[in-house]
Amino acid sequence: MTTAAPAAPTTPGPMDTPPDHRTYLFALVDGGGTVPPELGAARRLVERGHTVVVLAEDSMRADVEATGARYRAWVRATNRASRLPADDPYQDWECKTPNQLFERILDRQLVGPAPAYAADLDDALADVHPDLVVCSMFALGSMLAAEAAGVPFDVLIPNAYALPAPGMPPFGAGLRPARGPLGRLRDRVVTAVIDRAWRKGLPGLNALRRERGLDPADSVFGQTASARRHLVLTSAAFDFPAQLPDRARYVGAVLDDPAWAEGAWTPPPGDDPLVLVALSSTFQDQAATLQRIIDGLGRLPVRVLVTTGPALDPATLVAPANVSIVAAAPHSAVLAQAAAVVTHGGHGTVVRALAAGVPLLVLPHGRDQADNAVRVTTRGAGLKLGRKAKPAAVAQAVQRLLDDPSFRAGSEALGATIRRDAAAGTLVAELESVPARI
Repeated sequence: MTTAAPAAPTTPGPMDTPPDHRTYLFALVDGGGTVPPELGAARRLVERGHTVVVLAEDSMRADVEATGARYRAWVRATNRASRLPADDPYQDWECKTPNQLFERILDRQLVGPAPAYAADLDDALADVHPDLVVCSMFALGSMLAAEAAGVPFDVLIPNAYALPAPGMPPFGAGLRPARGPLGRLRDRVVTAVIDRAWRKGLPGLNALRRERGLDPADSVFGQTASARRHLVLTSAAFDFPAQLPDRARYVGAVLDDPAWAEGAWTPPPGDDPLVLVALSSTFQDQAATLQRIIDGLGRLPVRVLVTTGPALDPATLVAPANVSIVAAAPHSAVLAQAAAVVTHGGHGTVVRALAAGVPLLVLPHGRDQADNAVRVTTRGAGLKLGRKAKPAAVAQAVQRLLDDPSFRAGSEALGATIRRDAAAGTLVAELESVPARI
């Protein structure tokens, strides 16, 4: 099965004539699947002739250098050596309760290391003199340092819109949009619970803001309210409709394969339908789920390609005769031949499958994955199961995706818009719209 090439913009736009030279400083955190779209933005700016410096973790160094940007390591801030579980500073798979997860994110990712992120950005600002700082959503300290220095900053959101907005279901809960009074009450209650959990980090954030001469924020993610832009790296058609702030822009998905997955691949032999299985590129304690998926697909007349990513050794899995397991393969090429995808529901895998018109079975593990799953199922582009689904349930769901053409039709309909938006050049146009600093 092949898929249409991305559609070209129908009218000339700001991408046609490169603007005056700009200097960009990216401040990025290794979120696994967030890395390819964020570095895709950096690569596009390099290709336009701009100077791009990327503050990042050593686990991302090869990916950064593959874009042509200049790599600069975090020194005081969190800097993992690799994507292996032993080097993961958060280890969120250990958390047993939502409160434990929120506390760990605040302590190890958002607020606890914010002074270190701010200090590293201070040094980079003095060396690079950027026109614009471009931040990962979790790099709050970097945003704060840019704001205090009077340097404009943008926030990259490489998934559905993740910040509170009227009409948007609370992030992370995997909910459909509210309908009627009970639905709106549901959202208010869930939002209040989530807000209470995040508020535990507000005193620490505001202490740093006061130290930098800034007014206090009203919430932890209130730090993003000072951004020039929220650049949402997906299509509005994928997300649910909501009343976003004026600074928010849907700029289309970045459909690049990660640098570590590029290269040649060999399809499994035979003529049966090809199923791609791809769970997280970071460790989420996914080996047992992946083995159950493999066991389920071993019962079907399909060819299966499993990519484990850099966090999991393929040798830890047992494969039946119709399943091939590799560390990596270029998903863009695989998807051109795939009949279905089984995934944890990371945004990058989901939108690339949709862009290829391939239906999905999603087994969310956490983070934003339940939100992506509900957007897939609401559009009729796939199915969802729990991460502990038994092999027979996985086999039944995949067989249903293969037998019912409505799932491919749903994926192709949404995928056409995703391809169009990805090709439109809006991301670069927004980044290039920043005035040069004098």
